[in-house]
Amino acid sequence: MEEKKVTWLELFYDLLFVAAVATATHVLLHVEKGFIHPEYLFKFALIFIPIWWAWTGQTMFINRFGQDFLHQRIFMIFQMFFVLIMISSLSVDFDQYYFSFLIGYIGLRALTSIQYLVVQNFEKGDRKKVARFLGIRFGIGVFISFLSIFFDSWVRYAVLYAGIIVDMILPIIGHKYLVKVPSNTAHLLERFALLTLILFGESVISILAVVQPQKGEWDSILFSIMTFVLIISMWWQYFENVEKKVNKSIQRAGQTIVYGHLFILMSLSMIAASIKLMFLHEVQYTFILYFVFGSVLLYFIATTIVFHQYRFEQHRLKIYHLGLFLGILAVFFTINLFLTVPYIVIIGELTLFFIVYAKVTTT
Repeated sequence: MEEKKVTWLELFYDLLFVAAVATATHVLLHVEKGFIHPEYLFKFALIFIPIWWAWTGQTMFINRFGQDFLHQRIFMIFQMFFVLIMISSLSVDFDQYYFSFLIGYIGLRALTSIQYLVVQNFEKGDRKKVARFLGIRFGIGVFISFLSIFFDSWVRYAVLYAGIIVDMILPIIGHKYLVKVPSNTAHLLERFALLTLILFGESVISILAVVQPQKGEWDSILFSIMTFVLIISMWWQYFENVEKKVNKSIQRAGQTIVYGHLFILMSLSMIAASIKLMFLHEVQYTFILYFVFGSVLLYFIATTIVFHQYRFEQHRLKIYHLGLFLGILAVFFTINLFLTVPYIVIIGELTLFFIVYAKVTTT
């Protein structure tokens, strides 16, 4: 497969999503009586999934059919206007800004659908069929989501997400078509790695939010140092695998990478929120214990699944490796459940887990 480089416009496009990711993460910081209320966990998902899917939709178009042509640049620049509208509408008070959010999301997804229909005029054979298939089917999902404008209360969200779900499952249903025009694995991994890097940046921002050396709070400095080591361990594990342990010449539909990264990215946002919540001591001990270990478990499972299919065969993990990683998490969680420990100890435990995870999966 020919080399496909990430363009500067793609990188600029990614920057617009920094604010969107930050807004979604901020929703998890709303604490009531020592808990993150289920309403906010639900709103986090409501906000995060459209962000991820809007970004993914355009990324997958570029991956299969994108060329650095003038008309495609213009399409992408127009999309940025709708991205800005969507991002400016993201809020905990989702109802108040729903219509502007819908305009942003529908405009963004509609332009992606139109791009497929335009590009199919220049393609032949299987590439033409795939472009037409995705363009028409995504248009159906966009239309269903648009119908939410005619409803109120929870019904509008049900209709909106019915369209998003249709959008998300259509590539799975059409897998037999997509494998005939496989994704460019190297480009796809690079694109998701760049978005993942933004999420790691959110964790670093969480560190900066708690460092206050001017007050001589050495506890916060030590906490931040330990957290930074944790993030570096996670970064090392992820990017060392992307760079050296996966076979980028594998040609597949790329759906494992796409859907697996939804959970990788969501778990990173959850971990970033956990860091700040642990430092601020605003949540009950048992709740944050379940929340942070659940987030790490989600991240571990998602990264394991994504990388397993694309690893060189000699680098694939064995069952006993999975037992080792799950065992470490289970032991730390059980100890912490019965013995209340300082949050910095929990950070240290998770750091140790990711150091072992990085060591085993990158050597």
